[in-house]
Amino acid sequence: MVSKRKLSKSDAHGDSLIAELPQTKKSRISCKEKTSAEDGVVENDSVFVQLIKTAGITLNAGERQNDIAVDQAIFQKKLCQILRKHPFYPHVVQEFVSGLETHIKDRDQFRNCLLPCAPVQGEGTRNLVHSYCESLIKLLLGIETLQPAVITLLLEKLPEFFFDTVGSFGTNFPRLIVNQFKWLDKILDSKELVMKLMQMVSVSPAPIQHDIITSLPEILEDSQQSEVARELLKRDTRLTVPILDALSSLDLDAGLLAEVRQSAMVIVPAVKLEDLPVVVKFILHNIKAVDAVEVISALRKSLDLSSCILPLQILSSQRKLKSQPQTSSSTSEVSSSQNCVKLLFDVIKLAVRFQKGISEAWIKAIENTVSVSDHKVLDLIVLLLIHTTNTKSRKQIERVLRNKIPLGCVPEQLLQSAFQNHSLVIKDFFPSILSLAQTFLHSADPCVVSFGSCMYKQAFAAFDSYCRQEVVSALVTHVCGGNDVEVDISLDVLTDLVTLCTSSLIRYATFVKNVLDYTEKLNPQQIRKLFYILGELAFSQRQEDCYIQDDMHMVIRKWLSSTVPKYKQMGIIGAITVAGSMAAKRSKEDGCSLERTQQSEEHCRQLSILLDLVSYCCEQSPEALALYYDELANLIEKQKGNLDSQILERIGKSVVEDFSNDFVVDLTPAVDGVHLFPVKSLYNLDEDESQGTIVINLLPLLSQNSLVKSVDEMAIRNQGKKIVSPECLSPSFRLLRLYTTEQHNGSMEEIDALLGCPLYLTDLEIEWKLDSLAKQEREFLCSLLFHALNWFREVVNAFCQQQDLEMKGKVLTRLQNITELQNMLGKCLAASPGYVPPPAIFDCEALEAAPPVNAVGLVKKKKTGGKKQKSEGNKDSSADHSQMEENPEGNQPEAETTQLEKDTTEKNAGIPLVQLQSYNAFFRELDLEVFTILHCGLLTKSILDSEMHTEAREIVQLGPAELMFLLDDLCQKLEHILIPPAAKRAPFLKQGKACRNIGFSHLCQRSSQEVAQCAVELLKPLCNHMENMHNYFQALITENQGVVDGPRVNIQEHQLMSSCYQQLLQAFRLLFAWSGFSQRENSDLLRSALKVLADKLKPGETEFLLLEDLISDSFHYLLNFQHSVPNFQCALTLTQLLIVIAEKPVASWKKDKIASLAKQFLCQSWMQPSGMREKGSQFSNALHTLLCVYMEHTDNILKAVEDISSVGVPELINSANDGYSSTYPTLTRQTFPVFFQVMMTQLENSVRSIPAGKPSDSSEVQIEKLLHWNVAVRDFHILVNLVKVFDSRPVLSICLKYGRLFVEAFLKLAMPLLDYSFKKHREDVQSLLKTLQLSTRQLHHMCGHSKIHQDLGLTNHVPLLKKSLEQFVYRVKAMLAFNHCQEAFWVGTLKNRDLQGEEILSQDSEENDPGEGVSQLPREDPAEEEGDISGSEGGSENNDDDEESSE
Repeated sequence: MVSKRKLSKSDAHGDSLIAELPQTKKSRISCKEKTSAEDGVVENDSVFVQLIKTAGITLNAGERQNDIAVDQAIFQKKLCQILRKHPFYPHVVQEFVSGLETHIKDRDQFRNCLLPCAPVQGEGTRNLVHSYCESLIKLLLGIETLQPAVITLLLEKLPEFFFDTVGSFGTNFPRLIVNQFKWLDKILDSKELVMKLMQMVSVSPAPIQHDIITSLPEILEDSQQSEVARELLKRDTRLTVPILDALSSLDLDAGLLAEVRQSAMVIVPAVKLEDLPVVVKFILHNIKAVDAVEVISALRKSLDLSSCILPLQILSSQRKLKSQPQTSSSTSEVSSSQNCVKLLFDVIKLAVRFQKGISEAWIKAIENTVSVSDHKVLDLIVLLLIHTTNTKSRKQIERVLRNKIPLGCVPEQLLQSAFQNHSLVIKDFFPSILSLAQTFLHSADPCVVSFGSCMYKQAFAAFDSYCRQEVVSALVTHVCGGNDVEVDISLDVLTDLVTLCTSSLIRYATFVKNVLDYTEKLNPQQIRKLFYILGELAFSQRQEDCYIQDDMHMVIRKWLSSTVPKYKQMGIIGAITVAGSMAAKRSKEDGCSLERTQQSEEHCRQLSILLDLVSYCCEQSPEALALYYDELANLIEKQKGNLDSQILERIGKSVVEDFSNDFVVDLTPAVDGVHLFPVKSLYNLDEDESQGTIVINLLPLLSQNSLVKSVDEMAIRNQGKKIVSPECLSPSFRLLRLYTTEQHNGSMEEIDALLGCPLYLTDLEIEWKLDSLAKQEREFLCSLLFHALNWFREVVNAFCQQQDLEMKGKVLTRLQNITELQNMLGKCLAASPGYVPPPAIFDCEALEAAPPVNAVGLVKKKKTGGKKQKSEGNKDSSADHSQMEENPEGNQPEAETTQLEKDTTEKNAGIPLVQLQSYNAFFRELDLEVFTILHCGLLTKSILDSEMHTEAREIVQLGPAELMFLLDDLCQKLEHILIPPAAKRAPFLKQGKACRNIGFSHLCQRSSQEVAQCAVELLKPLCNHMENMHNYFQALITENQGVVDGPRVNIQEHQLMSSCYQQLLQAFRLLFAWSGFSQRENSDLLRSALKVLADKLKPGETEFLLLEDLISDSFHYLLNFQHSVPNFQCALTLTQLLIVIAEKPVASWKKDKIASLAKQFLCQSWMQPSGMREKGSQFSNALHTLLCVYMEHTDNILKAVEDISSVGVPELINSANDGYSSTYPTLTRQTFPVFFQVMMTQLENSVRSIPAGKPSDSSEVQIEKLLHWNVAVRDFHILVNLVKVFDSRPVLSICLKYGRLFVEAFLKLAMPLLDYSFKKHREDVQSLLKTLQLSTRQLHHMCGHSKIHQDLGLTNHVPLLKKSLEQFVYRVKAMLAFNHCQEAFWVGTLKNRDLQGEEILSQDSEENDPGEGVSQLPREDPAEEEGDISGSEGGSENNDDDEESSE
């Protein structure tokens, strides 16, 4: 009622009354109201208050929001009507705004006007008001008559808050004011408003500038967006981030968007971490599919997550340097950094999920990255993100990672960095990590498998208990799956986890224990790993997990009591492995050593019972006893210095007695007993010691063992007697010497008599009478030699590290004994087909150690001879096409090789017919320490008389045969442990991984880093030996005046020295090819290796050289050996070694040097000492590899192809039948298919690297591309026409296959170029097509030739080739139509012709098929075409081809 009366009293004096009201009085009233009732209703006589109240809003003071009693639309309509119907309209509007201005001078009231109104919760009005209402100011802005004045008022009020902090009044007034302009239904003068806002940006502080700019998208009209965007780009660069945030919400035209995106891309490397998500969000905003790959490629190059790691490094350094509790700020920095990174990937995740094509473009950008150093942690995390977000891209991501990992583009260090520094982000992708790891463990590539295992380890270390449980469950599932590779790698992962995270893994021991139910499929090496894991889990804590111990003891006892050899073997391995965990010394947290036996007498008792049980169960089985000895020896070696002394004493007490009683006797003139051969003491190195000489009782023991096998063996076993077998000799001695060294700190003085003591053997001159011996006698002799060899190998293992000069000399003599016995064994094996050697390695399954067919040499010769006769008898018939393609030279080289082998065998009757490499499973493994012998130079061996005086001095040198023996074993070890198996040739008969590990049991227990360290320590002696080889062959060449096959050349010695040279180079290559050198932790090891080589070139100057300089010096040192390589295989190995060295950081000069060296070797004549040229399949394979190396490293492949095809091949054509090219002596008629295949392959690869033509290409770019294609087409024409001369089946097959690929590449890459360059470069295009037409005609002739000869291997290529030729016809026609030159095109019938161009008169060839044409143009016979017509031909199904021409 009061408001109505005041409204009715409004008269002429009302306006002036309100206008002249002093502001101070109004303020005083307001203050009075505020003090009297802080949250009361604002009551006064102003027009503003009264009209607002009449329209439905009650103004409140203090902390209460304004109340609204009606719907906001009704309020706006009612207020508008009141103003318009007011008698003093429009003057009342100004009065109303003045009242508003007066009202909002109070900050609390101003805040209430800026905040949303509160709906009145009255009984009658509850349903009339919406739950959310706009602020009073925003409602007033929605009234057209008030909007301009209110906008002006707000903008004038804004500067009052420029320097107020947000916390001064508890409200961010500038932000609230700007928010009032957002989402208005209508702005009367939008341009004016935006102009004023932009002016405000120019003068306001940074926070307010930020708020205004980021609010613009909600204020601007669509027509203003581009104009304002350009205006914003002119602002201060410090406002770039809010501007980009605003622009990402604007609809900009493509040109402006690209311009802004480019500007944003420039600032990415320098932008603050907290602003990075905003910038990336804008860059990923509205990317078109065409530009997506290019934009994302540029973005991933600019993004560097290393800045996010910096706070972590600061924190760690502070913790190291300071112990004060000042880490709170650093911790907050780390938290903030991680949160920013998480926001960054959330932005990328949103783009991947909601923007079509982003995920594919990002994957493509990573795929297109070639350089290893260009790959980042970002790439890996994004791939995981896409794998989690986009299910359709999962297969593609798996494929990308499978391709990148073997190339070293995504190394394990990258994965470790991602987990260690960005675990907060990575954790969200755990399901994808688990899925990828499981998939990778199924891979055939060992690099991918290793990466998958690393994912498991990093996930276990970085994530929480739930994730760890899932990781352990997945690993156990792999172990129980039965796949050997998965089982091995999963057990290796669990071994690493139990070593590094024992306390964490113990919680999940129950999962691991379940593997005991699936041991049936595990091999012995896997059983050893499993029980090591369980033993560590069971005995690593003070409160032992008794249930695991009980289960293990129960399983082991069951296996040991079994009569099945496999289970007994598993029981022995499991028991000794568990015994090692029980007997090992543990360390407390304070670092003090604590022995288990002191901690628990019960454990000592259990351990003694367990060892007694194993010993008792093995007595009746020589294989089981030998395995028991080997496992104990491995335990002592592995736990060196860490075994409990009481347990060690217990082991050694029996082993010394057993060895002396079982295998050692006193040397006597006569030996009792009846034996197959007369017993003779041989290989005695202590001949002058007449008294107390001992001897190894080998032959009598072997005879006794043979007798036991012939008698009822079970009867002897039932008597409970221990069976002494020579099979236990070497294992028993290994255990004895390891126990001795452990007890005496490395001293072998207690057993040094065994180094020089003789063996009871027989007269080995009997080898010349092998044919007269019975089968049993020959096999007995073979077994005797195997046991003697294994004894000597273990003796060398034992004494190789002794420093006494006399003992060193004896060790070298034993090496000579080994090489002599191997020669004898080779002859005996050749005479004993079907012989099965005695086992020497006992921790493998019986089937794995199955002997090879030792008559393979003889059988192979028979097969080869038969093949040769068949080849001669059916020279013109077509053989199996697949076999012919694999061996392009046909059967001739094999026949020649066989003849060469035959001649060599006749000349050198002492060379064994059976090579012993296939018998490695029956020889004792050499330890890595044996290769310290390579350090030896010339040593002296004293021969003492009875009075201990030196009578003479004998020189003992490491000769070529002994060097070859050591190098061959070293290369096998390096290849096995350092080179992934996928990079090697498949094992014989495709045997599995378990079989691959036979003979490397001790080696596999070492890490690749340890093996590489040992190899690096051997580099210096290896360099010395290689320099000796270099000097030997240089002297030989000088002595024979440069002739390799001179009369004074010892062929056998030359072959042996060549083999040594080859193995030396191979050892270098295997070491430097190790992928571990790329890991950061092995960088010092790489420096050490390179320093050895560089020191040879610059002695004493390499200490402070940079890595690049060390690589350069090493490269030049090895390059010096190029002049002395004796054969082509050595030349190839040297080239591969140089490539491996050069690839560390690639430099262009190294690439040129390698290309020059490869060409030098290709241009060199390679002769054998016998006077024959090198040939055969091995030579052809090496030639193919070296030729590929030359092509890949030359700076101009097209020029290299042209040089060989236009210079070397014509020289070959003009030579005799057995001649060769004078420029390229390796190019003969036999090797031409190799050259032809490499040239065609490299030509096709080269043209695929030429970029496709684009409309935007400049004239210079078009000319350059046309020039490349002209050279390529000319080379192609030369190669295709060579088929007329060299028309063998392999050459035709290569030409048909790669001819099609070349035409397809031309269609895809060259034709777009011709489309856009035809008008400007018409003559060049015409010449190009004319040359290509000649080649395609010849390809068509080859198709006809293949059909006439009905060669299935060739005709398989014809349909695809004809399809490509036909596509080419229409594509050229389309190109001419595009350039409005259709009249230059016509079609004619191309007749079928043979390789020489003669017409083939096939069935119905004289009849014309009316339906075969593709054009209504008049047909012309291409046989009558003139030479200046340019065109190409395409194929059809009727043996006729359509041809187009352009001129």
